[in-house]
Amino acid sequence: MTIAVAYTPDEYGEVALEHAIAWAKARDTGLVVINVAKHERFAEDHDFVSGYDLEQLHHRLGSEGLREHHVRQPVGPGVADLVLETVAEEKADLLVIGIRHRTPVGKLIMGSVAQQLLLDAQVPVFAAKPGQHPLR
Repeated sequence: MTIAVAYTPDEYGEVALEHAIAWAKARDTGLVVINVAKHERFAEDHDFVSGYDLEQLHHRLGSEGLREHHVRQPVGPGVADLVLETVAEEKADLLVIGIRHRTPVGKLIMGSVAQQLLLDAQVPVFAAKPGQHPLR
């Protein structure tokens, strides 16, 4: 069994990571962190983790006592598609995502990555909101 988490370095990614770590520890299973870059100019992509922040992420994962863990960083324009492809490649059994509240107008104007993940994932998806903490 493997738990996958769609991670961004913000409050939504952090809450997703917190829940994913709790799920992986409770089930004594592996964890794959998926951090997508939208384009090859990583420095311009604030959702992409690199340098010191990536080292800190690896350190955090290593200190959690997980059976196994690794970070995947696919690059391309379709964030949701890349996450779903990685979930399939890793044969994950669960995808954990962070979600934010959006207005109805916001949903019409811009597509939602979270919505696409919820609708198109071939595995169960756990959606966490900031302020929610995993049950211990």
